[in-house]
Amino acid sequence: MKKPMRKTDQAKIRQRKHIAFRMNFLFFSIFILFSLLIFRLGYLQIVKGEDYKLELERTEEIAVNTSVPRGRIYDRTGKVLVDNEPKNAITYTKTTSTTSAEMLDIARELAKLIEQDTKRITLGDKRDYWILLHSEEAALKVPPEEIAKIRKKNDKLTEKEIQKLVNQLTRERITDEELESFSKDELEVLAIYREMMSGYAYSPQIIKSGDVSEREFAAVSERLSELPGVNTTTDWQRVKLSDNTIIGSTTSPIQGIPRNRLDYFLARDYSRNDRVGVSYFEQYYEELLKGQKTIVKNVKDRTGRVVETKTVREGEPGKDLVLSMDSELQESLEELVSDKLLNLKKMSTSGLLDRAFLVMLNPNNGEVLALVGKQLVQNEETGKWEIRDYAFGTFTSAYEVGSTVKLATVLTGYNQKVLKIGEVKIDEPIYIGSQVKRSLFNQNGRVAINDIEALGKSSNVYMFRIAMDLGDAVYRPHKGLPINIEGFERLRQSYASFGLGVKTGIDLPGEYTGYTGTETISGKLLDFAIGQFDTYTPLQLAQYVSTVANGGYRVAPRVLKEVREPSPDGETFGPLLQETETTVLNRLPNTDAEINQVKKGMLYTYSPRGTAPNLFAGADYTVAGKTGTAQSAYYDGTDRSKYGTKTVNLTHIGYAPVEAPEVAFSIVIPNISTNRSKYPHTSNEIAREALDIYFNLKKKRMEEQKLDSADLKIDRQKDKKEADNKSVER
Repeated sequence: MKKPMRKTDQAKIRQRKHIAFRMNFLFFSIFILFSLLIFRLGYLQIVKGEDYKLELERTEEIAVNTSVPRGRIYDRTGKVLVDNEPKNAITYTKTTSTTSAEMLDIARELAKLIEQDTKRITLGDKRDYWILLHSEEAALKVPPEEIAKIRKKNDKLTEKEIQKLVNQLTRERITDEELESFSKDELEVLAIYREMMSGYAYSPQIIKSGDVSEREFAAVSERLSELPGVNTTTDWQRVKLSDNTIIGSTTSPIQGIPRNRLDYFLARDYSRNDRVGVSYFEQYYEELLKGQKTIVKNVKDRTGRVVETKTVREGEPGKDLVLSMDSELQESLEELVSDKLLNLKKMSTSGLLDRAFLVMLNPNNGEVLALVGKQLVQNEETGKWEIRDYAFGTFTSAYEVGSTVKLATVLTGYNQKVLKIGEVKIDEPIYIGSQVKRSLFNQNGRVAINDIEALGKSSNVYMFRIAMDLGDAVYRPHKGLPINIEGFERLRQSYASFGLGVKTGIDLPGEYTGYTGTETISGKLLDFAIGQFDTYTPLQLAQYVSTVANGGYRVAPRVLKEVREPSPDGETFGPLLQETETTVLNRLPNTDAEINQVKKGMLYTYSPRGTAPNLFAGADYTVAGKTGTAQSAYYDGTDRSKYGTKTVNLTHIGYAPVEAPEVAFSIVIPNISTNRSKYPHTSNEIAREALDIYFNLKKKRMEEQKLDSADLKIDRQKDKKEADNKSVER
């Protein structure tokens, strides 16, 4: 029989079990703690190791505002239109630890070496500078008891907001006498200091550029080791070699980013003092032209002091852009339009005439060959009329264009099934109540004409009848003419498919679509059909006639032809990066037969019975076109006292050669005369002379190419002969 266990033995057993449990728990806890420690160390080493390494080294990659040249702009033949000129420059780069006192000391030293213009110093600059130089006196401008009152009165404001109010009072209490106490040398120091302060940390700020003399450049260069942050470098100045306004312009480093676009550019890593394109081509292609800044890595120590700067990526010049425009053609056409405009201004009825336009496009791909706009401005001193470039007016101003829209009216009639190819209609005066509307060529008779003749003779009545059918109208002489106002929309939507009254899609900013008429009475629908209601730009007219010329494809006009790598010497093109593709916006809903019928009407224009008989007689090229006259146009120009005066607008559109169109054109001369029955047909003259210029220039270049090819062949033959002779001698 087993003996019962004594109490002392039971206690010992319980004690051993308790100790074992405590030891196991201790070892398990240590295991858990070590596991957590190893896990944490692994996390810090593997996951966060790189972050802590960067924090230890305090590195920072930033885009440095180095001056890189913008891309050059060429015409299609390789002529430089916009270039860059290198200029000496002095820059300053501050760090996050640079103090105002240190910058002021450097500004004083720089002032001994360079001359700085003080014109840009503002009242605010002077106040801040005075406070910097007279800190103790500035502190007394707002005594402690006044500050206490301010705190009590504005108990809801934070300490920072209170200090802002105190600073404002301090600045306002600086007297004029104190501000005028600065000497000429002190103002020069201030002018330098303000430029130093306006820059970002680690980004070079231009202190002086362009007018840095060789003496100043050398003097500063010699003392760079004594002037922390100061550097001598090369800046670039934009040089325009063409007066064409559509090229646009850029800001200077002093102007920097325009205020109205500040947020846009800052969000794209620009600095406030960066040059940017502010108009037309320079603005539209800013991203390509601007170049790439240098990216550097600043390595700092634990105190935040930069101990090393490493270049991550070198800066790159902007891309070179090649325009589709031909500068030689452009200049010749500008001279033509300018001469015509000055001669027209001599007429007694040309008081409101002040501009003229000529646009040339390649109808097949939309390339802009020439954008000519000229404006007359009277010299206040001499009283003489002078010519100003107004090329941007070709797409930013719109006019009633008259009968040139009749091509679209006829094609609309075909498409809307209110007109058949070859259909004959009676041209005779149209009486709507007491109002009469008629064609210029037929004032009182009754003439049967078909669609081709209606276009070539420019029959208003033929177009009126199409418009009536579009508006579901029933014509009764001397009665009212009720219409369905949807006729306006049917005509307007159809015109838009040609590019009339809508944006053309040109690669330039600020395009205007024109004025859209709001009246819906029947007479206005008839006027609409002959181009005397809505207004259109000269560029829209050129796109419109191009659409007819190429067989019905509306192509977006484009000024950019190619994008290239920067030229190595400024004379030869760099490697090709991209060619601008042709953009087809839409296809007309008309058949080829309908479009060809309209083209026959355009040919009729220059026949003996057309509106411009024998205009191209003797030319070695063929032309199809349409003349236009808006005799009920209203003046809407710069002289507001004459606003609403009835004037005459002349237009002319066309393309050539007829067999294989390669150039389409539009001409607009607004307000040519205030005499609606007597005016010169200068638009016709410009059409003939402009196409002569185009084809003569083409012929001259083909002959030059033949001569160059012949010369190259002769040179090769000479080289071969010399090589053969040397071979014989050997």
